Amino acid sequence: MEQQKEVAADVASMNFTEQELLQRKDFLEFRNDDIANLTGINDLAKQYAGSVIEDFYGHLLSFEDTRMFFKDPEILQRVKKAQQEYFLRLTQGNYDLAYAQNRLAIGAIHERVNLPVKAYLGMYNYYLRAVASRLMEAFPKEPQRAWSAFLSLTKLTFLDMGLAIDTYISSRERTIHEQQEAFQELPTPVLPFREGMLLVPIIGLIDSVRARLLTEQLLNAVRDNRAKVIIIDITGVQAVDSKVANHMIQTVEAARLMGATAILAGVSPQIAQTMVTLGIDLGRVITVGDLQSAIERAEGLLGYTVTRGREKADSAS
Repeated sequence: MEQQKEVAADVASMNFTEQELLQRKDFLEFRNDDIANLTGINDLAKQYAGSVIEDFYGHLLSFEDTRMFFKDPEILQRVKKAQQEYFLRLTQGNYDLAYAQNRLAIGAIHERVNLPVKAYLGMYNYYLRAVASRLMEAFPKEPQRAWSAFLSLTKLTFLDMGLAIDTYISSRERTIHEQQEAFQELPTPVLPFREGMLLVPIIGLIDSVRARLLTEQLLNAVRDNRAKVIIIDITGVQAVDSKVANHMIQTVEAARLMGATAILAGVSPQIAQTMVTLGIDLGRVITVGDLQSAIERAEGLLGYTVTRGREKADSAS
């Protein structure tokens, strides 16, 4: 029941309209004669549906990466029945908005169980090949009728494939959007590392909103902690755009006006290349490859001298 609600929500979020359906049919040249061709083989489809589905799942279960989805015999039987009903619907006519929404729902179900797109599309390939041979057997003296029916069926299955792929794309986009929102909500702590030094580890995606919040938080921390050096560690950042890069430069400049020197640590080759390509001026920014180097550089700016414990013991003796 819960999955049905989630699938219904997925379909509703796509806002698929009657106009969009008509445009797709027009693009595929799916006409009234195609509907007549399909309904004309409905009785034949009832005869071959069961054997085609059995053959298809025998083929599906012969591959490890698809067999894993059907380890439970009850699930397998339920899916077979649903699949048979699905294919029988192809030859029953009335390919309206309700039909399209039903196809979207089926695609959403397969996506939610993580069935790969290649397996989903492979199912259509197997079905069309199986039906082609049965059409030729059913109409040996009417090859044109068999061919016309097959072309009409191909148009409709391509309509279905397009709808199914839409559900996969929509789901991936929704997942990416949710991840981006989660990353944006990640807190960016400004940590007093030692007297006069702040450490700012940034993880995840940075957009303009998060960059602006970071600037406000950082400048307040500089004032409250009377910081002289700030380490901004972007090791956990995968990419930045021109707006974010410029905002980071402005943050460094704002910190400098408050008497603090900023060190940018963990600049990846991809981000470095992006900044160079975008023409971002890093002339007044201290950059280092990793956090350890940044800490050593910051300690030098603050006048700290780090010595090993053994060296201290030797000098004392």
